[in-house]
Amino acid sequence: MARTMNPPAVQPPTEYETISVKTLTPHIGAEVRGVDLSEPLSPAQVADIRRAWADWQVLVFRDQQLDREQHKAFGRHFGTLHVHPMNHFRDGDPEILVVKTTADSPYTAGEAWHTDVSCEAIPPMGSMLYITETPEVGGGDTLYADMYLAYELLSEPMKRFLTGLTAIHDGGMPYVGNYKSTPPEGGYPRTEHPVVARHPDTGRPLLYVNSGFTTRIEGLTKAESRAVLDMLFDHIATNPRLWCRVNWEPGTLTFWDNRCTQHHAVWDYWPHSRYGERVSVVGDEALQPY
Repeated sequence: MARTMNPPAVQPPTEYETISVKTLTPHIGAEVRGVDLSEPLSPAQVADIRRAWADWQVLVFRDQQLDREQHKAFGRHFGTLHVHPMNHFRDGDPEILVVKTTADSPYTAGEAWHTDVSCEAIPPMGSMLYITETPEVGGGDTLYADMYLAYELLSEPMKRFLTGLTAIHDGGMPYVGNYKSTPPEGGYPRTEHPVVARHPDTGRPLLYVNSGFTTRIEGLTKAESRAVLDMLFDHIATNPRLWCRVNWEPGTLTFWDNRCTQHHAVWDYWPHSRYGERVSVVGDEALQPY
């Protein structure tokens, strides 16, 4: 009898006391109903959202009307707000990252598979993007990939090989190399993280390398590192089983776990525009190896 290398993942729970969810896939992504994020949230609502976030990794809240303070207040239920390293040369609220793409934009933020700001020693544990303008022609979706499942789908020999390795995540690669920004004094952050990490809340193993920031695997030759990283990046970018897709509408907020997901913004709407603002939450600790 043929051996089943990758058994199907068990579907997370869908029942909560103060909210309801409609799942996007059997393992990642859920739309949350029954909550107005512009109003103060009860402890029970926050607890349910936190549980659903751990279960589904990506939560989508539709039909929200938020100002910046309400957006940030929702973020603070989960921790201290993050200041993006590229905000060092921008005017405005340092805790708000503007995500704006127009016909004149040389790029759109996040148009590659990545994890937000993984170059920092303690990357954001979660991000909340609130979209208020979408292309009138459609498009502008965001794909999310499940890094628990990305790890699970690797062969057992590959899991053993990767466990214990570390990789360099360098902020200069996207922020200078792709976005052509001027680095702050001392440069953008550059940090070493485990290739296979343990999620600090669930304890589950996850794959923690991404094409946006990860430059090399320590201890391997340059050629070996490039080959392994390219294989892992292709594993994420070419396997639709890992993904859910969020179709944005004005007034949509999506809250994702930045430790166990990656995301890819689809720029298929030029010369039309999309506008949103992002709040991120600082993690409690650096990721530990599994």
